[in-house]
Amino acid sequence: MASPRSFSSPSPLATFGYKVTYLLHETLLGLRRGGWLNWAAVSTLMVLLFLVGISLHLAWGLEASVGSLGNQLQISAYLRPSAQAETLVPTVKALDHVVDVQVITKEQAWKTLLIDMGMRDQASVEQQFGQNPLVDTLRVQVDALPHLDSVAATLKRLDPIEEVAYGSQVVKHLQSLQETLRLGCLTITSVLTLATVAVITTTIRLIVMARRREIEVMQLVGATAAWIYLPFVLQGFLFGVIGALAAWGLVLGSQGVLQDLFGTIVALPFLQFTGEATTNRNWQLPLILLGMGTFLGTMGSLIAVHRSSR
Repeated sequence: MASPRSFSSPSPLATFGYKVTYLLHETLLGLRRGGWLNWAAVSTLMVLLFLVGISLHLAWGLEASVGSLGNQLQISAYLRPSAQAETLVPTVKALDHVVDVQVITKEQAWKTLLIDMGMRDQASVEQQFGQNPLVDTLRVQVDALPHLDSVAATLKRLDPIEEVAYGSQVVKHLQSLQETLRLGCLTITSVLTLATVAVITTTIRLIVMARRREIEVMQLVGATAAWIYLPFVLQGFLFGVIGALAAWGLVLGSQGVLQDLFGTIVALPFLQFTGEATTNRNWQLPLILLGMGTFLGTMGSLIAVHRSSR
């Protein structure tokens, strides 16, 4: 009697390869059946990520520019006529956030003023205007722009200092601009995120409905829900990847436009868009866009699958 033929079970590697091939085939089949709905989902996601990328790029550029401006803006502390600036230097240097203190004596300031006015004969000027009317001045440099207000307030409380002057309006304008940009970015992102998830959810649900007979057959032969609906989740994941790559390409292609836009928004001639300062973060932006795109795409497809499987 002939022994029964024995069949060897496939290896785990072969089984894994079959599963991957099946998932890729079903995912591509769903994309092909989606038609123009795929473009609607990807384009909506691309627009959202593009606006997020622009907002982050502008915010980083403004932050770097404001940070560099903190090293340029100085606080001028004017002392009383009888006070000597040198005696106050150690006290000012000991203050928090103060990185440098420069003494401008009234003699130095007087000579600089005469030169700026084109007057070379100091003796004749003193005969006309009397003695030197200026006072000693301290030029105080802080470590960052947000600390200008606090350092200036501290300097005003020091006894020999009579008056403090700095670009307070510039500081308030830049801080207000940062808050406005942050709020605008958050609002636009929130609204477009809801719209994007809705479009992706609708797209995946329509694709599921178009393949409902195939799904019913798979359910009859014992396929699990995870095995049936995983290709649809992968479709949403691919929507996110494609949308993120397209948005990143648009951001790269609009560098010049972003610089002009920054100059229009800020409208301060001495504050320039520091594109070099954002170079260190250039590798972060595509990762942020990719992570956000894949999350939204996967989330939208999971919502669609959950609703369709009920």
